Amino acid sequence: MLRVCQRAADVKLLTLETTCDETAAAVVTDRLEVLGSVVASQDDLHKRFGGVVPEIASRAHLERILPVIDQALRQAGVSLAELDAVAVANTPGLAGSLLVGLVAAKALCVALDVPLVAVNHLQAHIYACRLASDEDVFPCVGLIVSGGHTSLYRCGGPLQFDLLGATTDDAAGEAFDKVASMLSLPYPGGPSIQRAAEHGDPTAYRLPRALLRDEDRLDFSFSGLKTAVRYQLVGPGRQDFAKVQLADSQVADLAASFQEAVVDCLVGKAFAALRQTGLSILCVGGGVAANTRLRQRLKEEADRRDIRLHVAPLRLCTDNAVMGAIAVERLRAGLVEDLDLDVFPGVVRKTG
Repeated sequence: MLRVCQRAADVKLLTLETTCDETAAAVVTDRLEVLGSVVASQDDLHKRFGGVVPEIASRAHLERILPVIDQALRQAGVSLAELDAVAVANTPGLAGSLLVGLVAAKALCVALDVPLVAVNHLQAHIYACRLASDEDVFPCVGLIVSGGHTSLYRCGGPLQFDLLGATTDDAAGEAFDKVASMLSLPYPGGPSIQRAAEHGDPTAYRLPRALLRDEDRLDFSFSGLKTAVRYQLVGPGRQDFAKVQLADSQVADLAASFQEAVVDCLVGKAFAALRQTGLSILCVGGGVAANTRLRQRLKEEADRRDIRLHVAPLRLCTDNAVMGAIAVERLRAGLVEDLDLDVFPGVVRKTG
């Protein structure tokens, strides 16, 4: 469990997260204690579009960043003057969203004369497993599965990530959102698909598992799976899903079949990565890691293969600033940034 307490001697960091559509701030210590954490979701803003609209996301961050920071500090009982450093996720993510967090962090660092620490958002998702387990989880294979990213890393340490494979098209979470839209299920798609799937038959529809049989390749592909669901609904050449009339049982069966196909791919590739690397620890983070069926299958496979499995707790799966506590590792290593730090929307293939 995450420890919550305060000691006067602790180094205190403010961590900011604005990589996509959550505006988040947290106050953590160098002992990895969480003093305060606030997340402002934008789900209601993007619901009508069935996915995140970058321009809307960045404008919402502008409106929310200062109130969220203020609330996190109040929750922690910490003043700005007591902060020893400010950390911010500057890669990867939506360019406009990243910039809002970075500019706020730089302004605070200038005003307070404290160091600026850069956070890699994907590394932070894996570090959430370290925070929750309260024990060392490295070296490990890291599976990050979210709305924007589906990737596998060999994690030699908290700051040493080598990319093993990634999605060639849609991320898993993006595919969940798009299929949910086809089935007229509400946004965000992940929870909606999961709820519908609880009443469905995962074997009702034969859907593809792209690249799953190629165990030497650790990439993912979900575009074909999404298209296969579309063809089950409307066939080629038609796109008006609003006119498609489906019985509740059909929606449930399609949701269950789709979810099972995604889970098969994620689990299959994760354990192929463990075999290839010879590692025996698997850490899983990201919004899709909250999926109940995925967590169940990962545990079953880990138990069968005697693999140590760490899946981020539900409160740390979706984007949050607590996982930005990975900045403590960078601060300990003396890795602080100049104020000309920029954002990097794309994925960095290797770090450390």
